[in-house]
Amino acid sequence: MKRYLGFTSATVVATLLLATGCGSSSNSTSTNGTSEGGSGGNGQKVTLEFLQNKPEVVNEWNTLIKKFEQQNPNIQVKQINPPNTDTTLQADLAKGQVPDVVAMGADATFIQMAKNGVFKDLSGAPELQKVSQAYVKMLEEEVGKTTPYAIPYTVNAVPIIYNVELFDKYHLSVPKTWNQLMSEAEKIKQEGGTPFYNGFKDAWTIAPIWNALSTNTEGSNFLKNLASGKTTFSKSDVTAANQLRQFVALGQPNQFGVDYNDANAAFANGKSVFYAQGIWTIPVLRSDNPKIQLGTFVVPATNNPSQIKMVSGVDSLLAVANSGNATKENAAMKFIDFLLQQKNAGQYATIAGLFSTVSGVKNTDPALTPLQPYITSGRVVDFDDHYYPAAMAAGNQYESVLQGALSKNQSTPQLLQQLDSLYQSAAAHQ
Repeated sequence: MKRYLGFTSATVVATLLLATGCGSSSNSTSTNGTSEGGSGGNGQKVTLEFLQNKPEVVNEWNTLIKKFEQQNPNIQVKQINPPNTDTTLQADLAKGQVPDVVAMGADATFIQMAKNGVFKDLSGAPELQKVSQAYVKMLEEEVGKTTPYAIPYTVNAVPIIYNVELFDKYHLSVPKTWNQLMSEAEKIKQEGGTPFYNGFKDAWTIAPIWNALSTNTEGSNFLKNLASGKTTFSKSDVTAANQLRQFVALGQPNQFGVDYNDANAAFANGKSVFYAQGIWTIPVLRSDNPKIQLGTFVVPATNNPSQIKMVSGVDSLLAVANSGNATKENAAMKFIDFLLQQKNAGQYATIAGLFSTVSGVKNTDPALTPLQPYITSGRVVDFDDHYYPAAMAAGNQYESVLQGALSKNQSTPQLLQQLDSLYQSAAAHQ
């Protein structure tokens, strides 16, 4: 499933400016102290609109909602799962009808909505203490405020996925450094196998491995220094670009002619040992080949194992509309409290194939077990491209630059100079 959305921050801002009473809801509080939709005082019904962006987990949400409603008979939750969450939210904003609870990714739409007061400020909410503080901080940094506008619920990760049968066939061991990974890949190639299978016809598929390499090698202050003009891609991402070119050299010959879906099917059916993709791919791989045995390890992006962090972003957050309707907001928080219970959080994360941020909840999928310690300890780093200017990140712009440079086997300086040009142009139009 693709993580990246094609809506720019500018589009969202324009919609927000059109919305009157930003953050208001059609179910607003009436003059007699009750709200339309049946909410009100003690014992009266409250109906919550719950918008979530994942079609593959509609049934799981229905199961959780039914359980919640049985425990809370005065609260009804209506699930909304539109084809495109961003478009729906923009239309809702224009009409002043924001859903009461939203589960979505930490993307440009969420960030701009949060900045513009659409979501409730959760500062001091006890629910925040139930989840990983690393991801609470990650959401705050993305919004650019030390204010929590959402609770991180599930998170993804970018590892190297491997075929256990082929891994054992070549007598490999889990590499702890970049040099070890490259050495094993060369061994596979020399013995007639394919180390990595890539679907680079879809430019966005380059983003996972690029983020894993760049975030671990460019320095922790790269994004801040890039924004202030103290550095450039050409100065700070030489190592990442060199590694990316190494990685591509060990992919299958037609990697720029194969799309994401065909790459999934090929890897699932034994065409390569390794696959550099997000964990969102694992359910798809198992669907393509139910018998496949999968393993994972964190991308060993440096030769110093103690410094390696796993790229992991908030896949689903929980935000409450800043409606001004206390009855609705309280009911929404009660629903979130229910979702944060360990049993419910674990059940959802397992079905979704993700990690839970809730303290004490671990993913029991054997393929993901090696990654869990990084989640638990907060040894994670956000995707670099979450902080690129909107015009650079939207519409696969920077991924297309990487795709073009790599497919033409351009040099590292050529590749990075193109990223610099794209960045400068996008930053000028923010």
